[in-house]
Amino acid sequence: MIYTIGIDVGSSFIKTILMSYGETPIILEKINDKIHKRNPSTVIEHAMDTVLEKQGLKYEDVSYVASTGEGELVKRKKGHFYGMTTHAKGAHYYFPEVSTVLDMGSLFCRAIKVGRDARVLKYTMTGQCASGSGQFLENITRYLGLNLSDVGTLSLKSKHPERPSGVCAVLAETDVINMVSRGVKIEDIIKGIHLTIANRVVRLLSRLKAESPVVLTGGMALNLGLVAAIKETIDVRNMNLEVITNEYSPLAGAVGAALWGGYRYLKLAEA
Repeated sequence: MIYTIGIDVGSSFIKTILMSYGETPIILEKINDKIHKRNPSTVIEHAMDTVLEKQGLKYEDVSYVASTGEGELVKRKKGHFYGMTTHAKGAHYYFPEVSTVLDMGSLFCRAIKVGRDARVLKYTMTGQCASGSGQFLENITRYLGLNLSDVGTLSLKSKHPERPSGVCAVLAETDVINMVSRGVKIEDIIKGIHLTIANRVVRLLSRLKAESPVVLTGGMALNLGLVAAIKETIDVRNMNLEVITNEYSPLAGAVGAALWGGYRYLKLAEA
């Protein structure tokens, strides 16, 4: 039996996957752990030990440990893979028909065009400004006194969304402060923020000349309000793109790392 572990180290969450790798790879264990002021290396080591213990395995039983994201923090890895390749592979694992991956992370978003074999064909990503990122949304949420897990459903209640006029994150946050002082409803502020982020990521899809279906990955992929805003923006622009996601979308990078780790292990064994 070939066991692989994939670890996706983000700025806010660390995703860990234990996989039985073969002709039909099977995910045995998964952990999506928020760092929250903890030492990331400690979180990583605990996650690895946990998934192994649940399956009655030891580290020595694992053929390949692969990292992605901030991989230098993974001390017991055997190899590292770029985020674009792991998110493409992970999205393909859940949705074999995928043509485009939209990875929406804490620090940036990127649109990736993939081939039938999950290979990256082309990509584009947001710039250094944080106004299209999950961190920006988290900062706004914290200021408004909300839980990040609640903003998606709250956004869907909006009747009159108000977008921030600021292009950069700092100006946008100032606009939000002004909205609160003017008495704008919280749900309308959140929907406006979602539309702002959606506008930026849909521009990425347009620049990439994205094709359907578009699979969402990354931490923001489960934000129902943001997903709705992306679909709404796509419809307004008449882009005719199908957007799909599922509960495992945030784990795509870790899944892809585990899959590429298994692939590399077998190739090295053949050499």
